[in-house]
Amino acid sequence: MDSREMAKLVCKALDDKKAIDVKAIDISNVSIMADYFIVASASNQSQMNAMQDEVDRILYENGIHAKSIEGNRQSTWVLMDYEDVIVHLFSEEDRLFYDLERIWKDGILIDAADL
Repeated sequence: MDSREMAKLVCKALDDKKAIDVKAIDISNVSIMADYFIVASASNQSQMNAMQDEVDRILYENGIHAKSIEGNRQSTWVLMDYEDVIVHLFSEEDRLFYDLERIWKDGILIDAADL
């Protein structure tokens, strides 16, 4: 599975859990760390945990394992590193504060539906 297909799978998993404002940032031309960042928000901690579980489950079922996961069940920012795709799950407040879309503005911002 290539990184774009993996990003689509992640976006679908997040959409299934009603993630808020799911965006993909194609950083393949501006960074060697990954091809895509997937950024999404949750309205509460239960939703954040469900989003994390669903992403991990769907990728695991496709033979893809997280290189690392930063954050815990109470975190307001969870980073899931799948090498070519890095998933950032935020509370709505933290997403506004850290504003990854602005920091990575040299990447190509893609609406999840357009992947």
